[in-house]
Amino acid sequence: MAIAGQALALALVAALWGGTGPFLRAAAAGMEEQRGRGRLRQLLAELRFLSLHWQYLVPFLLNQAGSLLFYLTLASTDLSLAVPLCNSLALVVTLVTGKILGEDIGGKRAVAGMLLTMLGVSLCLAGA
Repeated sequence: MAIAGQALALALVAALWGGTGPFLRAAAAGMEEQRGRGRLRQLLAELRFLSLHWQYLVPFLLNQAGSLLFYLTLASTDLSLAVPLCNSLALVVTLVTGKILGEDIGGKRAVAGMLLTMLGVSLCLAGA
């Protein structure tokens, strides 16, 4: 039963990481127009732009919550299970979320990759 709880926590981490990526990309789209004289002023202008847009802050904070949950889950989870499970599922969630938001995800090859990723995750869980 403990492994099921750990797998659920890691799936939530993957959902938080993967689901926020496309939203972060979309919210940061206007950052290229930010201008500052010199590198430091450019950095400050970009930080100001990102910190004042809730469309960026909300996904960023959710992403960081996923990182905190990952850190807490690592205390009781086998590392050889946690890392592949989180990273592969985060990739699948990123592709699905991107597709929902209208991004080009790569067609049939991306779908085949997602299916193979899910097969690999299933094998990892079955072996645990």
